[in-house]
Amino acid sequence: MGERAYGGGGANAPRRRRGGGSGCGPLCWLGCYPARRRDSKPREYALIDRQVSLRNPGLQSTGKLPRQYGHGPSGATTGAALLLPFTLTMDPVHAIAVLATIYVSATFAGSITAILINTPGTSAAAATTFDGYPLAQKGEAGRALGIAVISSTVGGIFSVLILCFAAPLLARVAYEFRSPEYFALTVFGLSMLASISAGGAVKNLIGGIFGVWLSTIGAERVTGIERFMFGNYELYEGLHFVPIFIGLFAISELLVQSKTVDKIIKTVSMKAVKLPTLEDYKKIWKTILRSCGIGTFIGVLPAEGATVASMIGYSEARRWSKNKKEFGKGSIEGIAGAEAANNAATGGAMVPTMVLGIPGSGTTAIILVGLMVHGLRPGVYLFTEQVEKVYQIFGSMFVANVMFMLMGLYAAKLFARVSLVPTQILWPIVFALSVIGAYAFQGQLLDVWLALIFGVIGFFARRHGFSVAPIAVGLILGEMVETNLQHSLKMFDGAWWMILTQPLALMFLVFAFLGLCGPMIFSWITKQKD
Repeated sequence: MGERAYGGGGANAPRRRRGGGSGCGPLCWLGCYPARRRDSKPREYALIDRQVSLRNPGLQSTGKLPRQYGHGPSGATTGAALLLPFTLTMDPVHAIAVLATIYVSATFAGSITAILINTPGTSAAAATTFDGYPLAQKGEAGRALGIAVISSTVGGIFSVLILCFAAPLLARVAYEFRSPEYFALTVFGLSMLASISAGGAVKNLIGGIFGVWLSTIGAERVTGIERFMFGNYELYEGLHFVPIFIGLFAISELLVQSKTVDKIIKTVSMKAVKLPTLEDYKKIWKTILRSCGIGTFIGVLPAEGATVASMIGYSEARRWSKNKKEFGKGSIEGIAGAEAANNAATGGAMVPTMVLGIPGSGTTAIILVGLMVHGLRPGVYLFTEQVEKVYQIFGSMFVANVMFMLMGLYAAKLFARVSLVPTQILWPIVFALSVIGAYAFQGQLLDVWLALIFGVIGFFARRHGFSVAPIAVGLILGEMVETNLQHSLKMFDGAWWMILTQPLALMFLVFAFLGLCGPMIFSWITKQKD
């Protein structure tokens, strides 16, 4: 099949906000950086004394902070994109286990900085800041992190168990899929781009179309016709996923974060993470179970992900809570609802990734590329011919969820210090890893240029309010759409309308239509009633 066969995924690219009186960078969309005052030297800022309420003996004042700077939410997608080239020499199961572990661990780890410095380490932890940081300001940072750890672990383990049972069942359904059904399914996956939280429907669809166009570069597989190569025969086999993903997610992140080099952060410190008390468990257990279901369901949907799941989990936690007034002021239900949902989405997103080749998040899109590079074809074949490798991957995700609970309980204080590493040191290292990773994929300088070019494209896309995830989705799904449409037309002797006679294909196409036009139709009906 090669490396350009199946897949797609959404993304959890963070939303940015222009301007802001607080001097926030492009990714600091929660207004998390404090006001700054000028020192005598240009582009240098004086340190600010920070006093923190000491209601809890475990919380200490940070006093004066060293001249360290915070970073925006790079997330699991960036980490997975950077490490993908370095997994090429590994055993396939080990390689996918590394990427899957990054996925589940980083989803939780984003809550550490969200609670302690009001800056989500991943976009999926954005909802955690709503109540996590206010609770930390009250002197209960350890309690907030303890609730986040337990909620994340329960959500992650729940989703892995669902993955173990749901994936084989869905694989049986996939036996009924032929080219018309796969074509309709990929169209449905592309239509879901409109519902990704970042960017907006129109901009996300534009990004998806751009990605589909990128997938057409190179020689057409059936006829051999050269498309958009401009005489460069290094592009004969098309654009490779790995350098493009490194550019879109890693290098573009560096360019965006370059504007935050002079920022300082407001933080709190603590002695240890505290496990929830019995009273806490009584308040949050229903919220955790509800968010587990929400997160798993949202994760299964194509092009959705942990960010959407966490927002819905938080919203539903508030909806069903008896103490709605506490939300935004340090509610433990809000923390539990967001963290259980975003971690539950990780296992859910792996279901369509491994069964249908259509990931439910940006990180699973990278995991899918890893599967294909290592010769693990997603779909029915994976669950029939290589089922032992499938459950090894599932087992690694289960162990990862248990391990990050232990690491979160005993090392959260240490991990939080990573956010204080100066960007002047961190980002050159990340850039070097990006270039090395792009070159190591095939040993071609072209891949380095592709990574740099798409890093610039990703930067300008984010600058103008576009999410880079739809581009990745369109790139991966583009060839799948084209190939299955060709096969469908051959099946029906060019009679494209015969696709509509296939029940499953028709169902997915109807879902795609409703996803794109449903809001407009509903709005029109509402106006007519009024």
